Amino acid sequence: MRIISRKILREFWEKHPDVRQPLQAWFADVKHADWKKPSDIKSVYRNASFLAGNRVVFNIKGSDYRIIVVVQYRHGIVYVRFVGTHKEYDRVDAKTI
Repeated sequence: MRIISRKILREFWEKHPDVRQPLQAWFADVKHADWKKPSDIKSVYRNASFLAGNRVVFNIKGSDYRIIVVVQYRHGIVYVRFVGTHKEYDRVDAKTI
């Protein structure tokens, strides 16, 4: 999968060094994935949550952090829309961010 944008992840882990390794591992996994449908994600990330508009929420480092992405399965693209703490996630609308 092509991930847009790693910069958002990098900026986040620079502020939160404890999540650097989990974010880098997630990035590497997704980069080498070939997701064609939501069940492809679910087979690897059982705790992923699926929302309208091809949005997917991933728990990172247990449930300390969250990533919201939009997946364009047909084109093999994952757009990072949000990365934050669980508390920050609770303050955003995951369906529209």
